[in-house]
Amino acid sequence: MAPIENDPEAPVRAAGPAPDAAVDLTASAAVEVPPELVAQTLGQYLRGWWLRVRNGDSGVLPVVVGIVGIAIVFQVLNSRFLEPLNLVNLFSQSSIYMVLAMAEIFVLLLGEIDLSVGLVMGLAAVVVCELVQPTVPCSAASAAAVQCPPSGPGWPWWAAIVVTLLICAGIGLIQGSIIARLKMPALVVTLAVSLILEGVTFIILSSSGLVSLTSRRFANELALYNIFNGKFAPAVGWIALVVMAGAAAAWLWLRDSRRRRSGLVAPPAGLSLAKICVIAVAGVVVVVICNINRAHVGVIEGVPYIIPIVLGVLGLWTLLLQRTRFGRYVYAIGGNAEAARRAGVRLPVIRTWSFVLASVTAGVAGILFASWQVEITSNIIKTANTYVLLGIAAAVIGGTSLFGGRGKTLHGILGGLVIGMIYNGLYLLQVASWWIDVTTAGVLLAAAIVDVVSRRGATSGSVTRF
Repeated sequence: MAPIENDPEAPVRAAGPAPDAAVDLTASAAVEVPPELVAQTLGQYLRGWWLRVRNGDSGVLPVVVGIVGIAIVFQVLNSRFLEPLNLVNLFSQSSIYMVLAMAEIFVLLLGEIDLSVGLVMGLAAVVVCELVQPTVPCSAASAAAVQCPPSGPGWPWWAAIVVTLLICAGIGLIQGSIIARLKMPALVVTLAVSLILEGVTFIILSSSGLVSLTSRRFANELALYNIFNGKFAPAVGWIALVVMAGAAAAWLWLRDSRRRRSGLVAPPAGLSLAKICVIAVAGVVVVVICNINRAHVGVIEGVPYIIPIVLGVLGLWTLLLQRTRFGRYVYAIGGNAEAARRAGVRLPVIRTWSFVLASVTAGVAGILFASWQVEITSNIIKTANTYVLLGIAAAVIGGTSLFGGRGKTLHGILGGLVIGMIYNGLYLLQVASWWIDVTTAGVLLAAAIVDVVSRRGATSGSVTRF
């Protein structure tokens, strides 16, 4: 049988209902084509998936196995690790790594790297806090008695968020244009931009030295504070789960059913049903854990706002990369930029927009960081420089390739969770901070080795690479 990628009738056979038209997933061509494109049944899909794993394309399997293993080890060493309070805190604290990793994935898919996302995050945190600072009049009489509170423009919280994200988009547009139009190395440009942002952040903080969201008397500060620290009532969490899971299930099922009825390539019905079940079970587990009272004194229960926010970013960017022409162009450039150019892809435009989206996503991380930390000082510079490395590490640990063309935003979620689990678990064990860094570096190195080995295995076991 001829290789599937060279057979124009392959899509017809893959979608055809006749038994003799089913694709033989034991053939070597199954390694080249994702099993959901050629499988007729769930069993065929699983066999095709296993062939790809054996050939080196392990997908998210290593990181999923790693998450389970890390959870077991830390639970054995400290029984508090899997308590509801720690699990909710773990996800909330990991959310910054997750969002930064999703920002970096836009650039990694191109085969580039962005060293500025950490400082974009830091600048966004400072700017959004500064913009919502209330305008507090301070008379001479009161000034003589007590120190005047810091005063700011007093913007509405939503306007502060919009302007902050626009500033981040502008940063991404500038550096993306320089990289794409002048063909300068992204490493050099983003490093220079990060140093500029470091200085700008210091300048903004130089007047007060501190910007905070500690005053509960002002509605705009309280709104930003609640982005990370607020939570839904338990009943609202269940209602939201039913709505979100129902919408996701309906979209998955109707999309795949419509493609099958139209004779187009579509995953088997069993796979669609399995995905729906996984979404439903995962949602129920999350809501149950969050609705357990997590307070030692009093009542703290409900799904934190941060969970649907991160899932919303994941869903939006997944649709953009997996279901739009822009996303296909990003993967094409990362796989083979010259082939993409000859196919008519406007490389400078796609590359520029990728850096814009990376900076906007980093801006979202900055807003979350400000809400989490509440008080922002000049220490944000050191933290931002650390977080950019952790964001890159999370993307690679999750399964995104450093060589471009392979990765999903889901990898940012998984990788960020791994890093968060390492930090959280070792902190519970009261391990020194430098050992936490050493452990994270070891996991990153292991993920990079898996990436290199899997690519070599996939290349040696294939006839044609896309």
